[in-house]
Amino acid sequence: MKKTRATRLILLSFKAIPLPLRRAFFKGLFLLFYHFSPRHRFIALHNLKNSFPEKSIWELKRIARGVYRNIALTAADFFEIPYINKSNLHKWVEVEGLENLDNAKAKGKGVLSIVAHFGNWELMTAAVPIASGPMYIIYRPLDSPVLEDLVTWARTHKGNLMIPKEGATKVVRRLLTQGKVIGILNDQNVSAREGVFVDFFNRPACTSPGVAYMALASGAPVIPAYMARKEDGTYKFVIEPEVEMIDTGDLNQDVIANTQKFTKIVEDFVRKYPDQWFWIHQRWKTKKSQVES
Repeated sequence: MKKTRATRLILLSFKAIPLPLRRAFFKGLFLLFYHFSPRHRFIALHNLKNSFPEKSIWELKRIARGVYRNIALTAADFFEIPYINKSNLHKWVEVEGLENLDNAKAKGKGVLSIVAHFGNWELMTAAVPIASGPMYIIYRPLDSPVLEDLVTWARTHKGNLMIPKEGATKVVRRLLTQGKVIGILNDQNVSAREGVFVDFFNRPACTSPGVAYMALASGAPVIPAYMARKEDGTYKFVIEPEVEMIDTGDLNQDVIANTQKFTKIVEDFVRKYPDQWFWIHQRWKTKKSQVES
């Protein structure tokens, strides 16, 4: 994908700012958002309180501020992604579990990789093609044409291809038969008609069952992955072993059981790094009562 003039200008402008200064700028900017955007701050604190009832309000506020800091650093580091390559990837990312992805690809059935809005999820779009080869990314187009162009160009710069979420199922099935790797963000709320309810931090969360359906239908292995930020500002890219699927022959129940499994995996790494997940998203917005009424 070619860059538009606006994309080139944005990339060059922010890249011209030294990384430490750029990180400081974005941290300051998002700290202002934290203090002067009460709606999103309330969503984060409400979600955290319900997910960690044992923690004090001071600890929850510390985590919430950390969430904004993580988003700020993700934004600041975003402008480095086009310049990361095989020779300098090690300066940014420590890769753990690459053999899990290689083993899954070797099965020849394609790979479904479940990821979350966690750590620096955008950096994965550079790390995967550099370390293992390009992938396909399912996405929802952004509302801003300029941001859409900027993000899409960065995500595809290393050879990845994008699949719009609307109508993606048929495309993904075909790609899996060709042995392709598909990256899917699977940690957001969906409407009652689109999802199934599974437990997430001890509350029912309406979750897309698409990965479970596609894995059961195709036999493609499911590989969780996440990019956690370390204290020194670099990242640890963890590719977990293939998820053992539940397949009893009861499709509806198997879809729910496997979606629960995937969701529990996301919960486990969010619990390890609670300030690196996107708590300002209304993950529990859809209620069971909307289905039952």
